[in-house]
Amino acid sequence: MLTLTHYLVLAAILFAISVLGIFLNRRNLIVLLMAIELMLLAVNINFIAFSQFLHDMAGQVFVFFILTVAAAESAIGLAILVVLFRNLNSINVEDLSTLKG
Repeated sequence: MLTLTHYLVLAAILFAISVLGIFLNRRNLIVLLMAIELMLLAVNINFIAFSQFLHDMAGQVFVFFILTVAAAESAIGLAILVVLFRNLNSINVEDLSTLKG
């Protein structure tokens, strides 16, 4: 039987992997976007677990809002990635400052 602790430990591990991915790889934009999405997934697991544990639907409803914002964030991030690659033939985060204007 899975308890609340199991879900919280899983979410903490996912969040730690995400933070580690952000700090270890600050150059590749795709990896940064994936790490941010993984971080949001860990937060969503926490919301779902507490919602189930407390028998309250508010956490599950809030997850739908987070998923909507995450989809918009990933679409904008991929659009920036495409513009960066078209102009510079690189997806290096350090090259983003050249797109100012």
